[in-house]
Amino acid sequence: MVSNVSRPLIGLTTYLERTSFGVWETEAAVLHGQYVEAVTRAGGVPVLLPPIGFGHAELAAALDGLVLVGGADIEPSRYGQEAHPTTVTRPARDAFEFGLLDRALADGLPVLGVCRGMEVLNVAFGGTLTQHLPERLGTSDHQPAVATFGMTDVRLAEGSRAAEILGGQTKCRCYHHQAVDRLGEGLQAVGWAADGTIEAVETPGRFVLGVQWHPEQDLDDFRLFAALVAEAGKGKA
Repeated sequence: MVSNVSRPLIGLTTYLERTSFGVWETEAAVLHGQYVEAVTRAGGVPVLLPPIGFGHAELAAALDGLVLVGGADIEPSRYGQEAHPTTVTRPARDAFEFGLLDRALADGLPVLGVCRGMEVLNVAFGGTLTQHLPERLGTSDHQPAVATFGMTDVRLAEGSRAAEILGGQTKCRCYHHQAVDRLGEGLQAVGWAADGTIEAVETPGRFVLGVQWHPEQDLDDFRLFAALVAEAGKGKA
């Protein structure tokens, strides 16, 4: 855990969606509260980042670490494909997150990608996605029903950063119908479900880690967020 004297600022990307709260129904920048709680429990200061079309350099300069959160599918034209009928995109969010990630990588910020965030990492590194896993696997185990998380056992590669944090195997909550197809250049696959789906990727030599599952859904196990916060804290030492 990082001392309260110098707690790292951890950016969390957000959704821009039609939202109801209180007496209002309006467009809002929103995020599942579990992400905020996970970063807080890990010793970081969460900073919510609305998907805007500018300010990437200023945001990256202000942050100590970045979490690319889950959400809608990535626009398939970014990896050279036509959209599958099940693909649902938010192009404005894509533009913001790819721009912010590019700057964060250039500035050396530690990055954790969650579900969609792992897919953003893969596409940013030149990889492609399988747009609808049930067609490849013949099962919807990774996204069993609307708003229902599946449970997946993930095997992690010995010697990887992911395994250093979580051990050789982890049980996790998942909710995704897409996944890595061709791995991005410079990324290593370090986690797999029993059906062979890539569930974790990372880059050697720096903290850039993506997981296809949703670690924020288990607030009793915030080790991934703690590892990010610890890495981000090194820049404040």
